[in-house]
Amino acid sequence: MNLRVIKHFPEWLTRLTIGVLFIQSGWGKLHNLPKVIAYFESLHIPLASIQAPFVSIVELIAGSMVFLGLMTRWASIPLMAIMIVALITAKRSEITDLSSLIDTSEFLYLLLLMWLTAFSTQSFSIHDLVEQFKK
Repeated sequence: MNLRVIKHFPEWLTRLTIGVLFIQSGWGKLHNLPKVIAYFESLHIPLASIQAPFVSIVELIAGSMVFLGLMTRWASIPLMAIMIVALITAKRSEITDLSSLIDTSEFLYLLLLMWLTAFSTQSFSIHDLVEQFKK
């Protein structure tokens, strides 16, 4: 097996997993906006009727970009912001200490997005294909 494939497999698998997760989340929110708006309002998120579709679209587009490996580092940043807001609003009552923070899926997604932002090489991606055609 090619050494490049082995070396970049964790990045590729992380990108695909995070991408699918946010694509599904954004798609689900877009198709249930009244429920999402009501949920955001229950969390006292300001302008919930604007924030809910905005977050849905960002998750769908940025998730697709991460999945495809198209500007992964840049696409991960708004997704990290969404996870931080989720931790502060939706998960705040569940977080009592470091252990309970680490137990949340949002914290795990945040860490994976941070890793992609810091170390992503765009292997096996649209970015990788573009770079190969430039040569």
